[in-house]
Amino acid sequence: MIRGFGLAATLLAAISWPAFASDHDLLTTGVNNYGTPGNLLDMPTAEMAPDGQLSVSVSHFEGYTRNTLTFQIAPWASGSFRYIGVDDFSPAFNVYYDRSFDIRIRLIEESEYLPGVAIGLQDFLGTGVLSSEYIVATKQIGNRLRVTGGIGWGRLGSYSSFATVRNRPRFSFAGVGSGGNFRFSDYFAGDMALFGGFSYFLTDKITLSAEYSSDNYDIEQQQGIFNRKTPWNFGLGYKPNDNVQLRLFSAYGSEIGLTATVMFNPRKPPVETQGPAPLPVAVRNPANLNDLGWTSDRVQTAAFEAIMADFIEQEELNYEGMELTGRTAHVRISNPTYPAEAQALGRTFRVMSRTLPASVETFTVTVVSNGIPLMTSSISRSDLERLEYEKEDQALLATTFSDSLRFGNVPEPNEGLYPKFKWSIGPFLRYSAFDPQDPFRADVRLRARASFDLGNGWHFEGSTSIRLFGNLNEFNRPNNSRLPHVRTNSAIYSFQYGPTIDRLTAAKYARLAPDFYGRVTAGYLELMYGGVSGEVLWKPVESRLAIGAEVNYVMLRDFDQGFGFQSHNTPGGTIPHWNGHLSAYYDFNSGFAATVHAGRYLAGDWGATLEVSRKFANGWEVGAFATKTNVSSTDFGEGSFDKGLFFNIPFAWIIGTETKSSYRSVLRPIQRDGGQRVSVRGRLNDFVSEPHRPNVAKSWGKFWK
Repeated sequence: MIRGFGLAATLLAAISWPAFASDHDLLTTGVNNYGTPGNLLDMPTAEMAPDGQLSVSVSHFEGYTRNTLTFQIAPWASGSFRYIGVDDFSPAFNVYYDRSFDIRIRLIEESEYLPGVAIGLQDFLGTGVLSSEYIVATKQIGNRLRVTGGIGWGRLGSYSSFATVRNRPRFSFAGVGSGGNFRFSDYFAGDMALFGGFSYFLTDKITLSAEYSSDNYDIEQQQGIFNRKTPWNFGLGYKPNDNVQLRLFSAYGSEIGLTATVMFNPRKPPVETQGPAPLPVAVRNPANLNDLGWTSDRVQTAAFEAIMADFIEQEELNYEGMELTGRTAHVRISNPTYPAEAQALGRTFRVMSRTLPASVETFTVTVVSNGIPLMTSSISRSDLERLEYEKEDQALLATTFSDSLRFGNVPEPNEGLYPKFKWSIGPFLRYSAFDPQDPFRADVRLRARASFDLGNGWHFEGSTSIRLFGNLNEFNRPNNSRLPHVRTNSAIYSFQYGPTIDRLTAAKYARLAPDFYGRVTAGYLELMYGGVSGEVLWKPVESRLAIGAEVNYVMLRDFDQGFGFQSHNTPGGTIPHWNGHLSAYYDFNSGFAATVHAGRYLAGDWGATLEVSRKFANGWEVGAFATKTNVSSTDFGEGSFDKGLFFNIPFAWIIGTETKSSYRSVLRPIQRDGGQRVSVRGRLNDFVSEPHRPNVAKSWGKFWK
């Protein structure tokens, strides 16, 4: 099911995706049949995709489908996650499904005389059915030709081997169900073979490819999936625009196949963001700079504030209060609209320049979220007037950032601002992926959500949903977990018809001291657990480092997700009530960030989680995580340890309208019980760091927009 759906969806996207003007030369880099960067077919190259590019590809020939997601992590590195389906591949399955990860690193960048050289690991973290390693070189010759040659191990060393390095165990179906560990002793071991090929660009849209493959497809031939008659593969590629690639290919003299790919870059939205243009900075009349007569007129002062509030609300920001003197103005705002906090600051400063008396020289803005002040920023009005048409970084240098508690008094919220009530109702998709019996199941549900802010850091929220239609309830895979069933029972929660209480919490956020923040959340925290969660975070405004601590007391909810709880005794053991972590967050100031959580997980296991991600100024985030605890690979079960990918996709990038809303998703190859944390909305670092200087500086290009 997932194979046909994936191919159809990718082809549909290929037809409908808008065309963009190319900013690359004629010889653009596509992806091969494995979904990795390159213009050959099965064989890898040393080519790299444009920095930051994401591609989703589906490659199919009779009985064999590869679905691949690839991210160009940096100009010199790419990573891929692949999900294959093969008919009659394993005696135990009519269709055998397998997950794998790849990594490719460029060692030498191509120059006028030297080829590009890369080293790669294919299926280095999976069952090993596609496992191979390679060193490859690619060189452009003239304006239309690229030539590739390399040495492969594993699958890529299985045909016409010329040497052997150490022993390498052959793939065995006995390892299926327990794979997922690193196999360091296997890397670059076993038989070695040569491969190569070329790609020729007839036009900027049509490419011819030919390759000599060193993959003998031993297992596939043994299982009778297809007959490999020749090592030669040929392909005809068509790119109607920079975001779509289609390829028809001949595989090994016995198969005809098709690969369809959609490519996009987080930095290049399909629709340019549209919205009202910001107000220009108003330059003062020098004759009015010392006019302070208005300060003794309360009616006029109130009028200034009323105009200010109206203009800020027109900028789709929340005006919360102001303190105004003859020379200074301090405005309190919250930003529900702009993904770039720099844009919210810039628009607020410009509103101040147009609405406040000429004598006010110092502009100060405090940004508030969840009812607590997070950052206070100041700029002189003279600098704002002077720098509007200068280089953007000049305004950043002229702007100061400080902890709101260190700055001093922050304007109190206006009377009548709280309480605030918000609600919404709409459909959403709840899905399950990568189950070998049915790789994709989903329910469409209708959800109602509401939130209630009392101010001073008090926040209440809840959501309930009901199933409309779907097939999540068809899950019938037995639970063989040896650990307490902290997550492997999640399917039972997911296919409840409802109405269910998806979440119902009360939270208190607080400023504990300069650089310190606190949170306590109580209630039904998520689908599976209720309880109390407490957190403390240290995060200076100017620092790229944050350190936090969280402690949770949880109770396992009833399967019907009503108001009840159930016993913590499960077939795999008793679920402990207490868990928690120490966390360190670091922003490398280059678009990359790393997080480490260390502590006790839901099943009572102890260990650590490493998350590494790349964050873009527009809110996009692509990352990977891995968790290793004191649970053995055998006890953990299939996958050996918890790992996966995560994405944050801002809606503004898709719809072209300013909004802070986004879609966040975690792609886990397998859901097990080891290394699992409770899901709590509103964790401190998720919003505290947003208006702090390191994050604002990345998006400073939006300050004047």
